[in-house]
Amino acid sequence: MLKDNFNDLLSFMVVARERSFTRAAAQLGVSQSALSHAMRNLETRLEVRLLTRTTRSVAPTEAGEQLFMRLSPHLLEIEQELTALRDTRDRPAGNIRLTAGEHAMSAVLWPVLKPFMVQYPDINVEVTVDNGLTDIVDGRFDAGVRLGEQVAKDMIAVRIAPDMRMAVVGSAEYLQRFGVPETPEQLDQHRCINMRLPTRGGLYAWEFERDGRELRVRVDGQLILNSLPQRIDAAENGLGLAYVPEDAVQDALAESRLVRVLEAWCPAFTGYHLYYPSRRQHTTAFALLIAALRHS
Repeated sequence: MLKDNFNDLLSFMVVARERSFTRAAAQLGVSQSALSHAMRNLETRLEVRLLTRTTRSVAPTEAGEQLFMRLSPHLLEIEQELTALRDTRDRPAGNIRLTAGEHAMSAVLWPVLKPFMVQYPDINVEVTVDNGLTDIVDGRFDAGVRLGEQVAKDMIAVRIAPDMRMAVVGSAEYLQRFGVPETPEQLDQHRCINMRLPTRGGLYAWEFERDGRELRVRVDGQLILNSLPQRIDAAENGLGLAYVPEDAVQDALAESRLVRVLEAWCPAFTGYHLYYPSRRQHTTAFALLIAALRHS
């Protein structure tokens, strides 16, 4: 009886967290029908309804939410103790879940992770690439990567990259045809390659500053692309001006595939930080990753 309750409670926690029998079953390595049957048995034994099911979704009831909140700290503590026990082995081991934006992943995380994974073959790393402002606590991530100014005050933030700049770029052919903007306000006369913000759904306003004057310019254009490589490629092919991280177009600028404009309006700002909850207990694996990122 104890074993059945424990196994079914663990399954319930995954279902409640994922809000999906499909995702929960995949994580647990069982079939959806077996998982659904286990949940019905648990509700029968406890004589309380824990989950509300529809044809498209599943969500905890009020009682289910209370049970989830009460069990979460205890299961986290068990997981940390088991991880600590694994860390006593000769080779560091464990699982690390991270979330980062597309540019942070390619420019900062991936160059470090490649040698890190080779050096520590028993450490498993999962990275979710998401340009939104992900809640790492709700998403059960160990840490995330954001620009310093975007990290919440209640998080521990570790700088892992130098200051960075943005760049407005276009092809020589485009600038010859449509002219060179001298101020950010003149961007309303240009075709600009937009990016939609995943968190709020609106289009990203290009940010500028000069001599203490800050501007946020909402631009228009034919294209909206969330992928950084495609925005750069579109600019190289004369489809408009793009607003991208400076380091991402260094080669294109050096090879004259792109031309930079409004450079004086793009000052440096605080670069990427690894951030995580202040209450997080470091595992050996996580501490090693922090050290690798700090010294990259």
